[in-house]
This record gives sequence, structure tokens and C-alpha cells, in this order.
Amino acid sequence: MSMSDYGYAGKILRINLSNGNIDYLDTAKYAGRFLGGRGMATKIYWDETIPETKALEPENCLIFITGPLAGFTRFSGCRWQICGKTAAMDPESFSYANLGGSWGAWLKYAGYDGLVVKGSAARPVYIAIDNGSPAIKDAGYLKGKTTHQTEALLKQEYGKDARVLSTGPAGENMVSFATVLASENASGSSGFGGVMGSKNLKAVVIKQDNKLQPAAADPEGLNEIAKKVYELRTKNYEDYEHILPLKIQRKACYGCVSGCSRGYYTADDGFIYKSLCAAAGVYFGPAMRYYGGMTEETRQAGNLGTRLCDEYGLDTSVVSPLIEWLSRCYREGLLNDENTGLQISKIGSIEFINELVQKISFREGFGDILAQGTIKAAEYVGKGTEIQVDPGMIMPGNESLDYDPRYILAHAMIYATEPRRAIQLLHYISLPVSRWNNWRDGWEGTFLSSEVFQDIAEKYWGSREAGNLVSNKDKALAAKLVQDYGYIKESMILCDFVWPLWQVRDIDESIQNLTLESRILSAITGNKIDESELMKTGERNVNMQRAVLMRQGWGGKQGDVLNRKLYERPLEFIFFSPECMVPGEDGKPESKKGTILRHDEFENIRDEYYRLRGWDERTGYQTDKLMRSLDLSDIATELSGKNLLH
Repeated sequence: MSMSDYGYAGKILRINLSNGNIDYLDTAKYAGRFLGGRGMATKIYWDETIPETKALEPENCLIFITGPLAGFTRFSGCRWQICGKTAAMDPESFSYANLGGSWGAWLKYAGYDGLVVKGSAARPVYIAIDNGSPAIKDAGYLKGKTTHQTEALLKQEYGKDARVLSTGPAGENMVSFATVLASENASGSSGFGGVMGSKNLKAVVIKQDNKLQPAAADPEGLNEIAKKVYELRTKNYEDYEHILPLKIQRKACYGCVSGCSRGYYTADDGFIYKSLCAAAGVYFGPAMRYYGGMTEETRQAGNLGTRLCDEYGLDTSVVSPLIEWLSRCYREGLLNDENTGLQISKIGSIEFINELVQKISFREGFGDILAQGTIKAAEYVGKGTEIQVDPGMIMPGNESLDYDPRYILAHAMIYATEPRRAIQLLHYISLPVSRWNNWRDGWEGTFLSSEVFQDIAEKYWGSREAGNLVSNKDKALAAKLVQDYGYIKESMILCDFVWPLWQVRDIDESIQNLTLESRILSAITGNKIDESELMKTGERNVNMQRAVLMRQGWGGKQGDVLNRKLYERPLEFIFFSPECMVPGEDGKPESKKGTILRHDEFENIRDEYYRLRGWDERTGYQTDKLMRSLDLSDIATELSGKNLLH
């Protein structure tokens, strides 16, 4: 697939904060093979770093990247990513974050497909891209400010239409799970706030008075596809995502098709804050226990938990299980107010969440220990606190478990081969399962029946048997296809809540896996891209990331493992199906409650997965034949030189 003059800005901004050097990379060097987004960023990271580079060292490369759809509205394709090595993982690893809002589109409108930041400034700085002109500016006056305060101050200087990306005090102090926040409360996890802090980079602000709109090769054709996408999303789609709590209003990301449950509210301080998915509930559980149900104090404390995490820059998917760990340790008499300096006895209160966020963000007292994440904190404290770590916390980034592999077996290979909790891949099967549960429970307006579920499995996961979630047959095939599709989605970049557009009501048989996606790309770039070629690009991007992980020490088969808890602890609960119901043979409902993962079962699936991938079954290493078939001969040569290729 060749890169065209359409869809892309054509260049990637590269800034070295150590010496102030500003130059550019040619997008065409990367887009032809890797399309955009994660695929392109992974190759840039490969080129710009060496394996020995540490996450918080100046030589680490922080990549802000868009895809070919950024700047084109009506497709939910204006998302963007941050990639690089992060200290959030143990051991440190290349990782990624996916963000919404509009900052990515404004980067494209400023004339750039991406921004690559290396080096470390001697003092706090921010990057300003003012009508396409980049500069490094002093950020001393922003030090210690929250993300919302930083955005407000920069908008005073660059105008209300400027777009701001920043990190809060947690990032400045290099908390391992520090986040970034961009305009419209678009948050990015995976510890990249701490990487920004290590570079003394407080923010990136983009001011663009006249948008440099990307051009489509076939604008009329693109418009027709946009109409089709809108029709499918709004008239042919089961949607319970628009049910929002009182006082919460919907707020779609820039360029969205129809919006989702992403909401916002205006707080007493005048700032606008978001309410979305798990992040919105980070503190509601503890608050309900403390205040005795859904009281006004509970609402205040619950909203405050999410708000403070965004302001100070803490990952809610890490903070939530961390608070539960503290609570369990308190109940067991292992931690208390005296030996932590925290009001643990008041977990759930407004006072506690204020204190916790402050102490972690500024690494004060016990907060310095917690800033390492739950797993390391428990190891440091010892005395039985390790046992109290959430059994669902199975990833090295301290993230809470979602869509358990004991429940959906295909997820076992996704958890085993990804550097972090890959929610965009886990949704691919779990969302249809949740809608099937809605149908089974008799919800009004549901239509994703067992028959439809099996049709989806056959079309998107490789076979009808892949949709039998009690069987282990074809689960490796499903995992491979889920990843290959997911890496296309992460490279275009498409919203995970919208894509794929499952054809579940009034099925249009002309729409197959990647049909709409390939038509969109063809209309934008002018290059005829069919479904099979696009799927091969997804496979290429999977293998590009695998090469990065292998080069940094992943270990192949030795790294493709699961946490032992999955083999030892029976499945107890799934949030959208307390009885853990799934479609079994011929779609018959069955419960997987009490299921454990078997070693032999996982190993058989892993071996089959390697065969399907074309990797060496004994070592999990990629093969020379595979890499060359994917047009990755340059990557194969370097891997071979390091004895990392079979």
C-alpha cells in the first residue's frame, strides 16, 4: 500500500528538548507500510531508540501520533495516540495510550501527522505550535499547576480555540501511573504523564487560526460512505450508552458519528469535567460504603474522585484497585491511619480522596510508596499486604482486570501478548457478549440473539465455533483476527466504541469484515485498498510491535504468559453478567461461573496461535519467512543480528 498525497499532512514534527533542535520526519517513510497511528508510531520508536533506553531517560522517545482519518469528521476517526517506553509497566515496556477530544485533529490541522519528542529540558518547558510554527517556551509559571489550571493559563495566552495537552503534578513528580489530559478532558494513561515529567515537558499547546484541512481523493465517495456509517450507527445499532446520570450532559469527541456515554458537567469551580465509563466510578463504590448509599455526599465524593485524578494526572484504572487494596489492608489490621499517615479509616470520604491524590501526586510520605503502583507498594510494605492485592489485577501496569480470560477464552492470548490491558481488543468480543446477555435477559429493543451472535463469530472471528464460548476450539484463531483488526483500528485511528459497526439488524450482506474501513481509506487516499490488503497491514503492525517488545527483552514464549491467579482462582463475577452467562454450543446459554483456566488448555491455544501467526512454536520468536512476507525484511535483519529471529 503506497502513501498518497491525500489524507496525510505529510510531515512529522521532531523536537529534541535537550539541545532545542527542531526538525521533521517524512510521513511517507512510514505511512506506506504502517498506515498511521500505532503502526507508524511503533516503527518511529524502533528507529529513534535503542533497546537499552530507560523510560525516564532523555533518550526515550515520546510519540504523539494521528491517523489518516484525523481531521475528517463523521467517522469517529479523529482519535490519536501516545506511544513510547513507560515506567508504568514492570519491567519497563513500550506501551500506548488512545485519546479522544480534538487535540489530535488540531495537530493535523497545524500541518503535522505527529510529534516526536526526545531529550530533556534543563527547566520546565512547554511546546507551542502557533499556526504551524513550533517553539520551546518557558513553563516555570506552570510548575505545580493542575491540568485544568494549565489549560486555562495557556488559553489566556493563545486564545480560547487553542488545544492544550498537559500533565499535572503527578506527571511532574514522575508517578509511575501518571496520566496526561488534553482539551475536552481527553485522558491518556499508561504512565506517559511521568515520561513528560522526566523530560520537563509540562504541556503542548496548538493554536491554528486557519485549519489546514486534509484533502480526500474522492470527497463525493467519502460523503456517501459517511451517510452509510451514520445510518448504521444511529438506526441499526443497539445502544444503551446514552443513558447518563442526572446532571450529566453528553459530550461527543470531535468528529464523532453520534456520541456515546461520554458526558460532562460543570463543577462549582467553573471548570468542565468528564464522566465516562469506569473512570466515572473510580470512587463511587468506596463513597457509597462510607456515606451509606447514594447520598448527596456520595455524589460529591464520587465525582470528586474522577475530577482529582484528571486534574492531578492519576490513572483511574490504577487508583481504583489501589484504594480497594488499602481498604482490605485496613480491614485486616495491616494498615491504619498511624502507619500510613493517611486517613484510611475514612476511605470513601471527601477528606480521604483529597488527601490520597495530593500525597501520591507530590510523592509525600506514604504517597511516595503508593506512587510506584499497588503491586510494588505491597511488595515494599510486606507483612501480608501482598495477599490483599486485587486477584483481578493481572497486568504489570497495575490496571484492573476487564473481560476476564476465564470468561472469554480468546482473551487469554491477548492478555499474554500485549504490554498492557488492551481494552480496544477486549471489547471486540465482549461487547457482542454483553448485548447477547441483554437479549437473553429480555431487554426491550434487543436483537443480538444467539443466531446473530454466531453469525458475527463466523464473519469476524473466523468460525461459528469461535462463538461457542464454552469450547476452546478456534479461540487462537479468534485472538489473532481480533488483534489484526484491532491494529488496523489503532492505526486509522477509529473509536473503539463505534467500530466495528456490527451488522446486527437488517443485515447488509455486502458489508464484511473491514469493508467499510477499506472503502473509507480508498476514498481518502485514492489508493484502492481491499479488505485482505488492509488485514495484512494489521498483521504487519502486530508484528512490528512484537519486534519492538522482543528487542527490549520480552522473551518470546517466556514472555507470553498469564498471571498464576487465573489458574488458581475460580471466576466469580462479570459486571454485565453476575452469573457469567455466555453463548455455548449452538448459542445455548451456559454459565462459566466457577471456571478456572487450565495450564494445558492455555498452552494448546498458545501453540495454535503461534502456528496461525507463523511464529516459531518452540520459542515464540518470529520467523524470517513471515517477516519478509509482511515487507518487514529490514526489521528481520536487525532481529536476526540479535538472535531474536527463528
